[in-house]
Amino acid sequence: MCEFNIIIVTILKDKVRPVFPFTAIVGQEEMKLALLLNVIDPKIGGVMIMGDRGTGKSTTIRAIADLLPKIEVVQDDLFNSHPSDYDLMSDSVKSQIESSNHLPTRFIDVPMVDLPLGATEDRVCGTIDIEKALSEGVKTFEPGLLAKANRGILYVDEVNLLDDHLVDILLDAAASGWNTVEREGISVRHPARFVLVGSGNPEEGELRPQLLDRFGMHAEIRTVKEPSLRVKIVEQRSKFDSNPYICLEEFRDKQDELKSSIIAAQQRLPDVKIDYDLRVKISEVCGTLDVDGLRGDIVTNRAAKAYAAYKNKTKVDINDIKTVITLCLRHRLRKDPLETIDSGYKVQQVVDNILN
Repeated sequence: MCEFNIIIVTILKDKVRPVFPFTAIVGQEEMKLALLLNVIDPKIGGVMIMGDRGTGKSTTIRAIADLLPKIEVVQDDLFNSHPSDYDLMSDSVKSQIESSNHLPTRFIDVPMVDLPLGATEDRVCGTIDIEKALSEGVKTFEPGLLAKANRGILYVDEVNLLDDHLVDILLDAAASGWNTVEREGISVRHPARFVLVGSGNPEEGELRPQLLDRFGMHAEIRTVKEPSLRVKIVEQRSKFDSNPYICLEEFRDKQDELKSSIIAAQQRLPDVKIDYDLRVKISEVCGTLDVDGLRGDIVTNRAAKAYAAYKNKTKVDINDIKTVITLCLRHRLRKDPLETIDSGYKVQQVVDNILN
């Protein structure tokens, strides 16, 4: 009997903690679409999710990470380096490739890294052991959260409460795809390609407009009001909590179908085209809304292409743009830190006039 109990405990320890299936999430279509488009094209620049407490923000973000296919990494590498893409390799892996033809690799789940509110800059960026460097001449780097998040998702809950300096570091790394740590004249640089996802409650304050503009998309979520939908959400959650493995089995086909759609969209994305006339209309909308800079134009173009790829198309049409443009522009209209973010009404008015 004792041996049987030991076997059961071992099996449970070996099992990965189950994650609520993405396809079982009811409602919150804006948030789900923004996350899907960002994993199809990480160059969109991440997503800021703002909304009421208890609306499934964290659950949905973890669910999208669990949905993604495994990635191939160089074995024992600290930065999840890609075995063949130079842009996704650390310097040590590059030097090993130059001196050797083969590096052992393995497949891992897409990294899903949580950044805690109390994190320090060293915890986020990593640290260089100065003492060892000076005494032994060895450049020793202790990787931070940006290294662990490379080729994955970096999630910052309550990002609006995070120190502005740290938010700046995250956004710079997300935009450039690299993290550089410099201490006492010693510098270490490593790839940091990740989808940055921030969430928060607007009642606790908004990010400064300059920082908010750096997020590719902004999704708003609200508490579901319709009683039947609320009941469905509660039932789904209760079913998962009582027996997650039965729930996962129930949604396995839908999960596999969505996973295949994401992989196909990622492969199709380089071939998706958008006509010049439509690009002009996107820029006309941005100009009419007085959007500062060109980030709004760039992100809308990328998001429209990603959506077209997701819909199994190689050419963007006007409906693709209409679907994504509010997500890409609503947070760029706020000029004054004291203003609230437009819910999308202003964007929709201009879109209806120009994209008809």
